[in-house]
Amino acid sequence: MKFLFQSNNGFNKLILAIGLMLSLTALQAEASLTAGIADGKSVVYSSVSNLTWTGDANLLGTLMASQGYNAVVNAIIGASPTIYSTPYDTPFGSSDGQHHVSSADFFSSDGNATWYGAQAFVSYLNSINYAGSNQWALPSAGGEPHSGHIQIGTPFGDLFYSELGGGAGFNIPDTNYFTNEIRQNSVYWTDTEYVSSGIYAWDFNISGGYQVSDFKSYVAHIWAISPGNITAVPVPAAAWLFGSALAGLGAVSRRRSAGFDYE
Repeated sequence: MKFLFQSNNGFNKLILAIGLMLSLTALQAEASLTAGIADGKSVVYSSVSNLTWTGDANLLGTLMASQGYNAVVNAIIGASPTIYSTPYDTPFGSSDGQHHVSSADFFSSDGNATWYGAQAFVSYLNSINYAGSNQWALPSAGGEPHSGHIQIGTPFGDLFYSELGGGAGFNIPDTNYFTNEIRQNSVYWTDTEYVSSGIYAWDFNISGGYQVSDFKSYVAHIWAISPGNITAVPVPAAAWLFGSALAGLGAVSRRRSAGFDYE
């Protein structure tokens, strides 16, 4: 049987237009997050917040699993033995704003830590220049933090609602950008202290999409950010899709123009 494909400019233009529309739609949906590698480490850049997240959403837990709880905790304490914050702020008994970091700040090898342990961990990341950056920090809770859902304008709020399409009362949406997003006990520390009482700090619950304040002695997970774009791979996945679509449609167009015989 013989099939002869003849040139059809109208058909080619229609297919090309559809491909462009689909590719541009995907590009727009994914353009705010760019997964990449920086200094051999997985990171994700957010163009909405203009900051870079660690690609591992439970990096401390991963390091403890691979290097051992004691080794990681001792390294963190060695890099940042004291955390300074609001005086009279701690249930541990300090009244001068100095908290001496210890193994008690790290609940277990699953990556949970007190607010002080979280601060010490990001200081440790800076001491080892993790992913080529020494500006790691906990995400902010915003200029005027308050409890509740839809906290747009904060790193966690923008990530949950604007970039991953989360909804109030639901888990953080599944994503291919990050690994180890915690679903059980899914609370993450921010760096922001509670103004009215320094014994509290703000955290964000990714299983419900809301912000609340807790005792700094409470244990939660840690997801660090660095300002700006440190990724060495600046092209979103959708851009590759866009390019592939153009290449594929171009090949189809060339075959239809030239004509192909299939026996």
